[in-house]
Amino acid sequence: MSTGYTEKEAKAGIDAVLPAIDCWPNQFKGYEIEIEIPEFTSICPKTGLPDFGTITIRYEPDKYCVELKSLKQYFLEYRNIGIFYENVINRVLNDFVTACQPVWAEVIGEFTPRGGIRSKAKVRYPRP
Repeated sequence: MSTGYTEKEAKAGIDAVLPAIDCWPNQFKGYEIEIEIPEFTSICPKTGLPDFGTITIRYEPDKYCVELKSLKQYFLEYRNIGIFYENVINRVLNDFVTACQPVWAEVIGEFTPRGGIRSKAKVRYPRP
């Protein structure tokens, strides 16, 4: 099947250098945190056009909580990266889990419609 997409587009952005996500020591157990990034922007690796959406991170902290300023700086860098939606949520989850080591985490991406189609993608840690 030929779609006009190559391995180059499929892997775009996966290994991009992004700012570190910082954390601070958690003082409590057994609660959930939800963070919403309503102005997420990245670039389509195929067309070069901007993509917009909302990214939501839900997690149960273990030893660490995410530091929000560093998370904001992390997400601002996506504005300059060509990356598919599906890769965004998987990359965010991997980076978030590496930094904060939560009990569990979920990243949801709800993206602005393109061509009349709305896309929503979700990934969880631990992965099945």
